Amino acid sequence: MRNPQAPVVILGAGINGASLARELALGGISVAVVDTHDLAFGATAYSSRLIHGGLRYLEYGELDLVRESLAERTRLLRLAPQFVRPLKLYIPVTNRFGGLFASAGRFLGLGRGKAAAKSAGSRGLWLVRLGLRLYDIYARDPALPRHAALRTDRQSEVRIDPNRYPWLCSYYDAQIRFPERFVVALLDDARRAAAETGASFELFTYHRAELAGSTLEIFPVSGAAEPVARFEPAAIVNATGAWVDLTLAQLHVKSKTLMGGAKGSHFITSNPRLRAALGAHGLYVEAADGRPLFVLPLGDVSLVGTTDLPFEGDPAEAVATPAELDYLLETVNAVLPGMNLSRADIEQHYSGVRPLPYVGPSAPAAVTRRHWIEENRDCSTPLFSIIGGKLTTSRSLAEETVITIRARLGLPPGKNSRERLLPGAESYPASDQAVDAKCHLLASELSLSLAQVQSVWRLHGAESEAILKACLADDRTSLPDTDLPTAFARWTIRNEWVRRLDDLVERRLMLLYDRRLSRGCLRQMAAMLVEAGLLRAEDAESEVERTAERLKSHFGKQLAE
Repeated sequence: MRNPQAPVVILGAGINGASLARELALGGISVAVVDTHDLAFGATAYSSRLIHGGLRYLEYGELDLVRESLAERTRLLRLAPQFVRPLKLYIPVTNRFGGLFASAGRFLGLGRGKAAAKSAGSRGLWLVRLGLRLYDIYARDPALPRHAALRTDRQSEVRIDPNRYPWLCSYYDAQIRFPERFVVALLDDARRAAAETGASFELFTYHRAELAGSTLEIFPVSGAAEPVARFEPAAIVNATGAWVDLTLAQLHVKSKTLMGGAKGSHFITSNPRLRAALGAHGLYVEAADGRPLFVLPLGDVSLVGTTDLPFEGDPAEAVATPAELDYLLETVNAVLPGMNLSRADIEQHYSGVRPLPYVGPSAPAAVTRRHWIEENRDCSTPLFSIIGGKLTTSRSLAEETVITIRARLGLPPGKNSRERLLPGAESYPASDQAVDAKCHLLASELSLSLAQVQSVWRLHGAESEAILKACLADDRTSLPDTDLPTAFARWTIRNEWVRRLDDLVERRLMLLYDRRLSRGCLRQMAAMLVEAGLLRAEDAESEVERTAERLKSHFGKQLAE
Protein backbone atom coordinates (compact mmCIF):
# COMPACT_ATOMS: atom_id res chain seq x y z
CA MET A 1 0.00 0.00 0.00
CA ARG A 2 1.32 3.44 -0.91
CA ASN A 3 1.30 6.32 1.54
CA PRO A 4 -2.38 7.30 1.92
CA GLN A 5 -1.37 10.76 3.15
CA ALA A 6 0.38 11.57 -0.11
CA PRO A 7 -1.75 13.51 -2.59
CA VAL A 8 -3.44 12.08 -5.62
CA VAL A 9 -2.27 14.22 -8.54
CA ILE A 10 -4.89 14.94 -11.19
CA LEU A 11 -3.62 16.04 -14.58
CA GLY A 12 -6.34 18.10 -16.23
CA ALA A 13 -8.69 20.72 -14.79
CA GLY A 14 -11.68 20.13 -17.04
CA ILE A 15 -15.02 18.72 -15.98
CA ASN A 16 -13.66 15.25 -15.19
CA GLY A 17 -10.61 16.49 -13.31
CA ALA A 18 -12.67 18.98 -11.28
CA SER A 19 -15.33 16.39 -10.42
CA LEU A 20 -12.65 13.92 -9.39
CA ALA A 21 -10.84 16.49 -7.21
CA ARG A 22 -14.09 17.20 -5.38
CA GLU A 23 -14.87 13.49 -4.91
CA LEU A 24 -11.40 12.74 -3.54
CA ALA A 25 -11.42 15.72 -1.17
CA LEU A 26 -14.83 14.70 0.19
CA GLY A 27 -13.29 11.36 1.15
CA GLY A 28 -10.38 13.02 2.96
CA ILE A 29 -7.76 12.35 0.26
CA SER A 30 -5.33 15.19 -0.50
CA VAL A 31 -5.41 16.44 -4.08
CA ALA A 32 -3.18 18.41 -6.43
CA VAL A 33 -4.66 19.43 -9.80
CA VAL A 34 -2.30 20.39 -12.63
CA ASP A 35 -3.19 21.78 -16.06
CA THR A 36 -0.98 23.20 -18.79
CA HIS A 37 -3.78 25.65 -19.62
CA ASP A 38 -6.57 27.21 -17.58
CA LEU A 39 -9.36 25.25 -15.95
CA ALA A 40 -12.23 24.23 -18.27
CA PHE A 41 -10.00 25.01 -21.23
CA GLY A 42 -10.81 21.99 -23.41
CA ALA A 43 -13.96 20.18 -24.47
CA THR A 44 -15.82 21.32 -21.34
CA ALA A 45 -16.11 24.84 -22.72
CA TYR A 46 -17.02 23.74 -26.24
CA SER A 47 -19.95 21.39 -25.72
CA SER A 48 -23.60 21.81 -26.73
CA ARG A 49 -24.27 22.93 -23.14
CA LEU A 50 -26.77 20.18 -22.46
CA ILE A 51 -27.22 17.84 -19.51
CA HIS A 52 -28.96 14.96 -21.22
CA GLY A 53 -29.64 11.26 -21.13
CA GLY A 54 -28.36 10.60 -24.63
CA LEU A 55 -31.46 9.82 -26.63
CA ARG A 56 -29.30 8.77 -29.60
CA TYR A 57 -27.40 6.22 -27.47
CA LEU A 58 -30.54 4.07 -27.41
CA GLU A 59 -30.05 3.30 -31.10
CA TYR A 60 -26.68 1.72 -30.31
CA GLY A 61 -28.03 -0.40 -27.47
CA GLU A 62 -26.16 1.58 -24.79
CA LEU A 63 -29.04 1.31 -22.36
CA ASP A 64 -26.87 1.36 -19.25
CA LEU A 65 -25.28 4.63 -20.39
CA VAL A 66 -28.70 6.19 -20.95
CA ARG A 67 -29.84 5.01 -17.53
CA GLU A 68 -26.74 6.42 -15.84
CA SER A 69 -27.00 9.72 -17.74
CA LEU A 70 -30.66 10.22 -16.87
CA ALA A 71 -30.01 9.47 -13.19
CA GLU A 72 -27.24 12.09 -13.17
CA ARG A 73 -29.45 14.58 -15.02
CA THR A 74 -32.08 14.24 -12.30
CA ARG A 75 -29.43 14.63 -9.61
CA LEU A 76 -27.93 17.76 -11.17
CA LEU A 77 -31.32 19.42 -11.55
CA ARG A 78 -31.68 19.01 -7.79
CA LEU A 79 -28.13 19.67 -6.60
CA ALA A 80 -27.05 22.40 -9.03
CA PRO A 81 -30.20 24.37 -9.97
CA GLN A 82 -28.16 27.57 -10.43
CA PHE A 83 -26.44 25.93 -13.41
CA VAL A 84 -28.73 23.18 -14.69
CA ARG A 85 -32.25 24.05 -15.80
CA PRO A 86 -34.97 21.94 -17.49
CA LEU A 87 -35.27 22.43 -21.24
CA LYS A 88 -38.11 21.28 -23.44
CA LEU A 89 -36.96 19.95 -26.81
CA TYR A 90 -38.95 19.27 -29.97
CA ILE A 91 -38.09 16.67 -32.61
CA PRO A 92 -39.59 17.49 -36.04
CA VAL A 93 -40.76 14.32 -37.86
CA THR A 94 -41.38 13.95 -41.59
CA ASN A 95 -42.87 10.43 -41.81
CA ARG A 96 -44.26 7.53 -39.79
CA PHE A 97 -41.96 4.56 -40.36
CA GLY A 98 -38.51 5.86 -41.35
CA GLY A 99 -35.30 4.51 -39.84
CA LEU A 100 -36.75 1.41 -38.20
CA PHE A 101 -34.52 -1.16 -39.93
CA ALA A 102 -31.34 0.93 -39.75
CA SER A 103 -31.87 1.60 -36.05
CA ALA A 104 -32.59 -2.06 -35.35
CA GLY A 105 -29.29 -2.95 -37.00
CA ARG A 106 -27.37 -0.45 -34.89
CA PHE A 107 -29.14 -1.68 -31.73
CA LEU A 108 -27.97 -5.23 -32.52
CA GLY A 109 -24.39 -4.05 -32.93
CA LEU A 110 -24.39 -4.12 -36.73
CA GLY A 111 -23.95 -0.37 -37.21
CA ARG A 112 -20.68 1.01 -35.92
CA GLY A 113 -19.04 1.83 -39.23
CA LYS A 114 -19.13 4.82 -41.53
CA ALA A 115 -21.66 3.29 -43.89
CA ALA A 116 -24.06 2.56 -41.06
CA ALA A 117 -23.75 6.08 -39.74
CA LYS A 118 -24.78 7.44 -43.14
CA SER A 119 -27.62 5.02 -43.76
CA ALA A 120 -29.95 6.11 -40.99
CA GLY A 121 -32.46 7.78 -43.25
CA SER A 122 -35.04 10.06 -41.74
CA ARG A 123 -36.21 8.82 -38.34
CA GLY A 124 -39.97 8.38 -38.40
CA LEU A 125 -42.70 8.93 -35.83
CA TRP A 126 -42.82 5.32 -34.63
CA LEU A 127 -39.06 5.14 -34.07
CA VAL A 128 -38.89 8.50 -32.29
CA ARG A 129 -41.81 7.68 -30.01
CA LEU A 130 -40.32 4.29 -29.17
CA GLY A 131 -37.08 5.95 -28.14
CA LEU A 132 -38.89 8.58 -26.08
CA ARG A 133 -40.97 5.93 -24.29
CA LEU A 134 -37.76 4.18 -23.25
CA TYR A 135 -36.35 7.56 -22.22
CA ASP A 136 -39.34 8.18 -19.92
CA ILE A 137 -39.06 4.70 -18.42
CA TYR A 138 -35.37 5.07 -17.64
CA ALA A 139 -35.71 8.64 -16.33
CA ARG A 140 -38.38 7.97 -13.72
CA ASP A 141 -38.25 11.70 -12.96
CA PRO A 142 -41.56 12.99 -11.56
CA ALA A 143 -40.34 16.58 -11.81
CA LEU A 144 -40.25 16.55 -15.63
CA PRO A 145 -43.24 15.92 -17.93
CA ARG A 146 -43.24 12.82 -20.09
CA HIS A 147 -42.86 12.97 -23.84
CA ALA A 148 -45.70 13.89 -26.17
CA ALA A 149 -46.46 13.72 -29.90
CA LEU A 150 -48.65 16.22 -31.66
CA ARG A 151 -49.52 17.59 -35.04
CA THR A 152 -47.30 20.53 -35.96
CA ASP A 153 -50.25 22.65 -37.09
CA ARG A 154 -51.93 22.23 -33.68
CA GLN A 155 -49.22 23.82 -31.54
CA SER A 156 -47.85 27.35 -31.23
CA GLU A 157 -44.67 26.94 -29.18
CA VAL A 158 -42.25 26.33 -32.08
CA ARG A 159 -42.59 27.86 -35.53
CA ILE A 160 -41.85 25.13 -38.05
CA ASP A 161 -43.18 24.16 -41.49
CA PRO A 162 -46.16 21.78 -40.98
CA ASN A 163 -46.10 20.70 -44.62
CA ARG A 164 -42.60 19.25 -44.34
CA TYR A 165 -42.88 18.18 -40.68
CA PRO A 166 -46.44 16.99 -39.95
CA TRP A 167 -45.54 15.87 -36.42
CA LEU A 168 -43.54 17.17 -33.50
CA CYS A 169 -42.42 15.02 -30.59
CA SER A 170 -41.55 16.81 -27.37
CA TYR A 171 -39.49 15.66 -24.41
CA TYR A 172 -37.40 17.17 -21.62
CA ASP A 173 -33.68 17.26 -20.94
CA ALA A 174 -31.69 20.02 -19.27
CA GLN A 175 -29.39 22.86 -20.24
CA ILE A 176 -26.24 24.17 -18.58
CA ARG A 177 -25.58 27.64 -19.89
CA PHE A 178 -22.07 28.01 -18.49
CA PRO A 179 -20.28 24.67 -17.94
CA GLU A 180 -17.14 26.74 -17.34
CA ARG A 181 -18.75 28.16 -14.20
CA PHE A 182 -19.80 24.64 -13.20
CA VAL A 183 -16.13 23.62 -13.20
CA VAL A 184 -15.20 26.65 -11.06
CA ALA A 185 -17.90 25.67 -8.55
CA LEU A 186 -16.67 22.06 -8.44
CA LEU A 187 -13.11 23.16 -7.70
CA ASP A 188 -14.34 25.69 -5.14
CA ASP A 189 -16.26 22.89 -3.44
CA ALA A 190 -13.18 20.64 -3.59
CA ARG A 191 -11.28 23.34 -1.74
CA ARG A 192 -14.06 23.57 0.87
CA ALA A 193 -14.33 19.78 1.20
CA ALA A 194 -10.57 19.51 1.77
CA ALA A 195 -10.82 22.07 4.58
CA GLU A 196 -13.68 20.08 6.11
CA THR A 197 -11.85 16.75 6.03
CA GLY A 198 -8.34 17.96 6.82
CA ALA A 199 -7.00 17.05 3.38
CA SER A 200 -4.88 19.41 1.30
CA PHE A 201 -5.96 20.93 -2.01
CA GLU A 202 -3.73 22.65 -4.54
CA LEU A 203 -4.42 23.84 -8.07
CA PHE A 204 -1.69 24.63 -10.60
CA THR A 205 -2.94 26.15 -13.86
CA TYR A 206 -0.45 26.92 -16.64
CA HIS A 207 1.89 24.29 -15.21
CA ARG A 208 3.22 20.99 -16.56
CA ALA A 209 4.17 17.78 -14.77
CA GLU A 210 7.34 15.73 -15.23
CA LEU A 211 7.72 12.24 -13.81
CA ALA A 212 11.07 10.91 -12.66
CA GLY A 213 10.72 7.49 -11.07
CA SER A 214 8.11 7.91 -8.36
CA THR A 215 8.57 11.70 -8.08
CA LEU A 216 6.37 14.17 -9.91
CA GLU A 217 7.71 17.68 -10.41
CA ILE A 218 5.53 20.66 -11.34
CA PHE A 219 6.97 23.38 -13.60
CA PRO A 220 5.43 26.60 -14.97
CA VAL A 221 4.77 26.35 -18.70
CA SER A 222 6.72 29.59 -19.05
CA GLY A 223 9.86 27.46 -19.00
CA ALA A 224 11.25 28.02 -15.49
CA ALA A 225 14.14 25.70 -14.71
CA GLU A 226 13.15 24.95 -11.13
CA PRO A 227 9.96 23.13 -10.12
CA VAL A 228 7.43 24.97 -7.97
CA ALA A 229 6.35 21.73 -6.30
CA ARG A 230 7.51 18.16 -5.98
CA PHE A 231 5.36 15.17 -4.96
CA GLU A 232 5.65 11.46 -4.45
CA PRO A 233 1.97 11.01 -5.24
CA ALA A 234 -0.18 8.19 -3.97
CA ALA A 235 -1.54 7.95 -7.52
CA ILE A 236 -1.74 9.94 -10.74
CA VAL A 237 -4.93 10.37 -12.74
CA ASN A 238 -4.61 11.47 -16.36
CA ALA A 239 -7.85 13.39 -16.90
CA THR A 240 -6.64 15.50 -19.80
CA GLY A 241 -9.41 14.46 -22.17
CA ALA A 242 -8.39 14.62 -25.81
CA TRP A 243 -4.79 15.19 -24.64
CA VAL A 244 -4.57 11.81 -22.81
CA ASP A 245 -2.10 10.23 -25.25
CA LEU A 246 0.01 13.39 -25.46
CA THR A 247 0.13 13.56 -21.66
CA LEU A 248 1.33 9.96 -21.37
CA ALA A 249 4.03 10.65 -23.94
CA GLN A 250 5.18 13.73 -22.00
CA LEU A 251 5.38 11.61 -18.85
CA HIS A 252 7.47 9.08 -20.83
CA VAL A 253 4.97 6.34 -20.07
CA LYS A 254 4.49 3.72 -22.77
CA SER A 255 0.90 3.11 -23.82
CA LYS A 256 -1.23 1.96 -26.69
CA THR A 257 -3.28 4.64 -28.43
CA LEU A 258 -6.22 5.39 -26.16
CA MET A 259 -7.94 8.43 -27.66
CA GLY A 260 -9.59 9.04 -31.02
CA GLY A 261 -10.91 12.56 -30.65
CA ALA A 262 -13.81 13.91 -32.68
CA LYS A 263 -14.20 17.58 -33.43
CA GLY A 264 -17.52 19.30 -32.81
CA SER A 265 -18.28 22.87 -33.88
CA HIS A 266 -21.10 25.27 -32.98
CA PHE A 267 -22.12 28.80 -33.86
CA ILE A 268 -24.03 31.50 -32.01
CA THR A 269 -26.40 33.96 -33.64
CA SER A 270 -28.63 36.73 -32.36
CA ASN A 271 -30.85 36.54 -35.45
CA PRO A 272 -34.25 37.66 -34.08
CA ARG A 273 -36.27 35.41 -36.42
CA LEU A 274 -34.52 32.28 -35.20
CA ARG A 275 -34.74 33.32 -31.56
CA ALA A 276 -38.47 34.04 -31.93
CA ALA A 277 -39.03 30.70 -33.69
CA LEU A 278 -37.47 28.83 -30.77
CA GLY A 279 -39.12 30.67 -27.92
CA ALA A 280 -38.12 28.97 -24.66
CA HIS A 281 -37.64 25.58 -26.36
CA GLY A 282 -34.97 23.78 -28.34
CA LEU A 283 -35.03 21.72 -31.53
CA TYR A 284 -33.39 18.31 -32.00
CA VAL A 285 -33.24 17.94 -35.78
CA GLU A 286 -31.67 15.80 -38.50
CA ALA A 287 -29.19 17.11 -41.02
CA ALA A 288 -29.32 15.91 -44.61
CA ASP A 289 -26.86 13.09 -43.78
CA GLY A 290 -29.00 11.84 -40.87
CA ARG A 291 -26.81 13.32 -38.12
CA PRO A 292 -28.79 14.81 -35.22
CA LEU A 293 -28.18 18.50 -34.48
CA PHE A 294 -29.42 20.91 -31.83
CA VAL A 295 -30.85 24.40 -32.29
CA LEU A 296 -31.08 25.84 -28.80
CA PRO A 297 -31.97 29.04 -26.97
CA LEU A 298 -29.02 30.43 -25.01
CA GLY A 299 -30.20 33.46 -23.13
CA ASP A 300 -31.18 36.03 -25.76
CA VAL A 301 -29.21 34.31 -28.56
CA SER A 302 -29.38 30.93 -30.29
CA LEU A 303 -26.82 28.12 -30.33
CA VAL A 304 -26.53 25.72 -33.28
CA GLY A 305 -24.42 22.57 -33.29
CA THR A 306 -22.75 20.25 -33.61
CA THR A 307 -20.53 18.63 -36.20
CA ASP A 308 -18.72 15.33 -35.64
CA LEU A 309 -15.44 14.96 -37.53
CA PRO A 310 -12.22 13.00 -36.90
CA PHE A 311 -9.47 15.26 -35.58
CA GLU A 312 -5.71 14.89 -35.33
CA GLY A 313 -3.33 17.42 -33.85
CA ASP A 314 -3.35 19.68 -30.80
CA PRO A 315 -6.95 19.98 -29.53
CA ALA A 316 -6.20 23.55 -28.42
CA GLU A 317 -5.98 24.53 -32.09
CA ALA A 318 -9.39 23.20 -33.15
CA VAL A 319 -11.41 25.94 -34.88
CA ALA A 320 -14.73 25.79 -36.70
CA THR A 321 -14.11 25.65 -40.45
CA PRO A 322 -16.17 27.40 -43.14
CA ALA A 323 -17.41 24.01 -44.34
CA GLU A 324 -18.68 23.11 -40.85
CA LEU A 325 -20.44 26.45 -40.46
CA ASP A 326 -22.08 26.06 -43.88
CA TYR A 327 -23.25 22.57 -42.90
CA LEU A 328 -24.91 23.93 -39.75
CA LEU A 329 -26.44 26.86 -41.62
CA GLU A 330 -27.88 24.58 -44.30
CA THR A 331 -29.51 22.38 -41.67
CA VAL A 332 -31.18 25.28 -39.88
CA ASN A 333 -32.43 26.77 -43.15
CA ALA A 334 -33.78 23.39 -44.27
CA VAL A 335 -35.68 22.79 -41.02
CA LEU A 336 -36.93 26.37 -40.72
CA PRO A 337 -37.80 27.57 -44.24
CA GLY A 338 -37.73 31.32 -44.63
CA MET A 339 -35.05 31.72 -41.98
CA ASN A 340 -32.38 32.35 -44.64
CA LEU A 341 -29.47 32.44 -42.23
CA SER A 342 -26.10 33.27 -43.76
CA ARG A 343 -22.52 33.65 -42.60
CA ALA A 344 -23.33 37.26 -41.73
CA ASP A 345 -25.68 35.99 -39.00
CA ILE A 346 -22.90 34.10 -37.22
CA GLU A 347 -21.60 36.31 -34.43
CA GLN A 348 -19.16 33.80 -33.05
CA HIS A 349 -18.35 30.11 -33.14
CA TYR A 350 -16.40 27.58 -31.17
CA SER A 351 -14.97 24.13 -31.69
CA GLY A 352 -13.76 21.42 -29.32
CA VAL A 353 -12.42 17.89 -29.48
CA ARG A 354 -14.45 15.22 -27.70
CA PRO A 355 -12.36 12.74 -25.69
CA LEU A 356 -13.64 9.62 -27.44
CA PRO A 357 -11.89 6.24 -27.23
CA TYR A 358 -9.75 5.13 -30.13
CA VAL A 359 -11.52 2.43 -32.16
CA GLY A 360 -9.73 2.66 -35.49
CA PRO A 361 -11.49 3.80 -38.69
CA SER A 362 -15.07 4.55 -37.72
CA ALA A 363 -17.51 7.41 -38.03
CA PRO A 364 -17.19 9.55 -34.86
CA ALA A 365 -20.96 9.64 -34.44
CA ALA A 366 -20.94 5.86 -34.06
CA VAL A 367 -18.17 5.70 -31.44
CA THR A 368 -19.35 4.84 -27.95
CA ARG A 369 -19.80 7.65 -25.42
CA ARG A 370 -19.15 5.28 -22.52
CA HIS A 371 -16.32 6.04 -20.12
CA TRP A 372 -13.84 3.85 -18.35
CA ILE A 373 -10.64 3.99 -16.29
CA GLU A 374 -7.49 2.58 -17.90
CA GLU A 375 -4.66 1.65 -15.53
CA ASN A 376 -1.13 1.81 -16.91
CA ARG A 377 0.99 -0.92 -15.34
CA ASP A 378 4.29 0.34 -16.80
CA CYS A 379 4.52 3.21 -14.30
CA SER A 380 6.13 2.96 -10.84
CA THR A 381 3.28 5.08 -9.45
CA PRO A 382 -0.33 3.92 -9.81
CA LEU A 383 -1.41 5.72 -12.99
CA PHE A 384 -4.95 5.84 -14.36
CA SER A 385 -6.23 7.47 -17.55
CA ILE A 386 -9.86 8.49 -17.95
CA ILE A 387 -11.21 7.50 -21.34
CA GLY A 388 -14.38 9.15 -22.61
CA GLY A 389 -16.79 10.92 -20.32
CA LYS A 390 -19.15 13.85 -20.76
CA LEU A 391 -20.64 16.71 -18.79
CA THR A 392 -23.71 14.80 -17.69
CA THR A 393 -21.90 11.82 -16.16
CA SER A 394 -18.85 13.61 -14.75
CA ARG A 395 -19.94 13.10 -11.14
CA SER A 396 -20.66 9.37 -11.49
CA LEU A 397 -17.39 8.93 -13.40
CA ALA A 398 -15.56 10.63 -10.53
CA GLU A 399 -17.26 8.40 -7.97
CA GLU A 400 -16.32 5.29 -9.94
CA THR A 401 -12.72 6.49 -10.30
CA VAL A 402 -12.36 7.18 -6.58
CA ILE A 403 -13.64 3.68 -5.76
CA THR A 404 -10.93 2.28 -8.06
CA ILE A 405 -8.20 4.47 -6.55
CA ARG A 406 -9.17 3.69 -2.96
CA ALA A 407 -9.15 -0.03 -3.70
CA ARG A 408 -5.74 0.27 -5.39
CA LEU A 409 -4.36 2.11 -2.35
CA GLY A 410 -5.89 -0.31 0.12
CA LEU A 411 -8.27 2.28 1.56
CA PRO A 412 -11.84 1.56 2.68
CA PRO A 413 -14.81 3.17 0.89
CA GLY A 414 -15.27 6.87 1.62
CA LYS A 415 -17.85 9.62 1.39
CA ASN A 416 -19.32 10.48 -2.03
CA SER A 417 -21.07 13.51 -3.55
CA ARG A 418 -24.43 11.95 -4.39
CA GLU A 419 -26.35 14.29 -2.10
CA ARG A 420 -23.99 17.27 -1.83
CA LEU A 421 -25.17 20.63 -3.15
CA LEU A 422 -22.83 22.71 -5.24
CA PRO A 423 -21.94 26.17 -3.90
CA GLY A 424 -24.75 28.52 -4.88
CA ALA A 425 -27.48 25.88 -4.66
CA GLU A 426 -28.22 26.34 -0.96
CA SER A 427 -31.72 27.73 -0.35
CA TYR A 428 -32.10 28.24 -4.09
CA PRO A 429 -35.48 29.84 -4.98
CA ALA A 430 -38.07 27.34 -6.10
CA SER A 431 -39.11 29.12 -9.31
CA ASP A 432 -37.90 31.63 -11.89
CA GLN A 433 -40.34 34.14 -10.46
CA ALA A 434 -38.81 33.66 -7.01
CA VAL A 435 -35.34 34.20 -8.50
CA ASP A 436 -36.51 37.47 -10.07
CA ALA A 437 -37.99 38.59 -6.75
CA LYS A 438 -34.73 37.78 -4.94
CA CYS A 439 -32.68 39.74 -7.47
CA HIS A 440 -35.01 42.75 -7.17
CA LEU A 441 -34.67 42.63 -3.38
CA LEU A 442 -30.86 42.43 -3.55
CA ALA A 443 -30.68 45.29 -6.04
CA SER A 444 -32.68 47.50 -3.71
CA GLU A 445 -30.77 46.46 -0.60
CA LEU A 446 -27.30 46.87 -2.15
CA SER A 447 -28.07 50.01 -4.22
CA LEU A 448 -27.25 48.21 -7.46
CA SER A 449 -29.18 48.00 -10.69
CA LEU A 450 -31.24 44.88 -11.32
CA ALA A 451 -29.02 44.08 -14.32
CA GLN A 452 -25.90 44.17 -12.10
CA VAL A 453 -27.37 41.71 -9.63
CA GLN A 454 -28.67 39.42 -12.36
CA SER A 455 -25.27 39.36 -14.06
CA VAL A 456 -23.69 38.00 -10.87
CA TRP A 457 -26.59 35.64 -10.14
CA ARG A 458 -26.08 33.92 -13.51
CA LEU A 459 -22.55 33.04 -12.39
CA HIS A 460 -23.02 32.23 -8.69
CA GLY A 461 -26.66 31.55 -7.93
CA ALA A 462 -27.69 31.87 -4.30
CA GLU A 463 -24.15 32.78 -3.19
CA SER A 464 -24.45 36.09 -5.04
CA GLU A 465 -25.74 37.92 -1.98
CA ALA A 466 -22.80 36.94 0.24
CA ILE A 467 -20.26 37.63 -2.51
CA LEU A 468 -21.66 41.07 -3.33
CA LYS A 469 -21.85 42.08 0.32
CA ALA A 470 -18.26 40.98 0.82
CA CYS A 471 -16.78 42.80 -2.16
CA LEU A 472 -18.79 45.93 -2.90
CA ALA A 473 -17.46 48.43 -0.33
CA ASP A 474 -18.08 51.87 -1.85
CA ASP A 475 -17.68 50.90 -5.51
CA ARG A 476 -21.00 50.47 -7.34
CA THR A 477 -19.64 50.97 -10.86
CA SER A 478 -19.69 48.37 -13.64
CA LEU A 479 -16.98 47.22 -16.01
CA PRO A 480 -17.15 49.30 -19.22
CA ASP A 481 -19.94 48.19 -21.56
CA THR A 482 -21.14 45.42 -19.22
CA ASP A 483 -23.48 44.96 -16.27
CA LEU A 484 -20.86 43.25 -14.09
CA PRO A 485 -19.88 45.20 -10.97
CA THR A 486 -16.23 46.25 -11.03
CA ALA A 487 -15.78 45.16 -7.41
CA PHE A 488 -17.08 41.71 -8.29
CA ALA A 489 -14.48 41.38 -11.06
CA ARG A 490 -11.77 42.16 -8.51
CA TRP A 491 -13.23 39.57 -6.14
CA THR A 492 -13.14 37.01 -8.98
CA ILE A 493 -9.45 37.67 -9.63
CA ARG A 494 -8.64 37.18 -5.94
CA ASN A 495 -10.71 34.04 -5.38
CA GLU A 496 -11.01 32.01 -8.59
CA TRP A 497 -7.50 31.11 -9.77
CA VAL A 498 -7.33 33.77 -12.49
CA ARG A 499 -3.93 34.12 -14.16
CA ARG A 500 -4.56 35.70 -17.57
CA LEU A 501 -6.97 38.06 -19.24
CA ASP A 502 -8.67 35.37 -21.30
CA ASP A 503 -9.32 33.42 -18.09
CA LEU A 504 -11.59 36.28 -17.07
CA VAL A 505 -13.18 36.75 -20.48
CA GLU A 506 -13.80 33.11 -21.43
CA ARG A 507 -14.13 31.11 -18.23
CA ARG A 508 -14.89 33.32 -15.19
CA LEU A 509 -16.98 36.38 -16.10
CA MET A 510 -18.29 34.74 -19.31
CA LEU A 511 -17.91 37.98 -21.25
CA LEU A 512 -17.10 35.89 -24.32
CA TYR A 513 -20.87 35.61 -24.73
CA ASP A 514 -21.62 39.31 -24.21
CA ARG A 515 -22.15 41.14 -27.49
CA ARG A 516 -21.10 44.41 -25.84
CA LEU A 517 -17.58 43.25 -24.93
CA SER A 518 -15.22 46.08 -25.88
CA ARG A 519 -11.54 46.86 -25.94
CA GLY A 520 -12.12 49.36 -23.14
CA CYS A 521 -13.46 46.56 -20.96
CA LEU A 522 -10.41 44.43 -21.74
CA ARG A 523 -8.11 47.31 -20.80
CA GLN A 524 -9.79 47.83 -17.44
CA MET A 525 -9.58 44.12 -16.60
CA ALA A 526 -5.91 44.08 -17.66
CA ALA A 527 -5.32 46.99 -15.25
CA MET A 528 -6.92 44.90 -12.49
CA LEU A 529 -4.53 42.05 -13.25
CA VAL A 530 -1.66 44.53 -12.93
CA GLU A 531 -3.05 45.64 -9.54
CA ALA A 532 -3.21 42.00 -8.43
CA GLY A 533 0.42 41.39 -9.40
CA LEU A 534 -0.52 38.94 -12.14
CA LEU A 535 0.56 41.11 -15.06
CA ARG A 536 3.34 43.66 -15.51
CA ALA A 537 2.16 47.17 -16.34
CA GLU A 538 4.36 47.29 -19.44
CA ASP A 539 2.69 44.09 -20.72
CA ALA A 540 -0.92 45.19 -20.21
CA GLU A 541 -1.55 46.50 -23.71
CA SER A 542 0.04 43.49 -25.40
CA GLU A 543 -2.16 41.24 -23.24
CA VAL A 544 -5.21 43.16 -24.45
CA GLU A 545 -4.11 42.75 -28.07
CA ARG A 546 -3.36 39.05 -27.59
CA THR A 547 -6.81 38.45 -26.13
CA ALA A 548 -8.53 40.47 -28.86
CA GLU A 549 -6.69 38.48 -31.53
CA ARG A 550 -7.64 35.17 -29.88
CA LEU A 551 -11.29 36.21 -29.77
CA LYS A 552 -11.17 36.96 -33.49
CA SER A 553 -9.16 33.98 -34.72
CA HIS A 554 -10.47 31.28 -32.36
CA PHE A 555 -14.10 32.35 -31.97
CA GLY A 556 -14.74 34.68 -34.90
CA LYS A 557 -15.77 37.33 -32.35
CA GLN A 558 -15.34 41.02 -33.04
CA LEU A 559 -15.09 43.46 -30.16
CA ALA A 560 -17.81 46.09 -29.97
CA GLU A 561 -16.77 49.58 -30.99
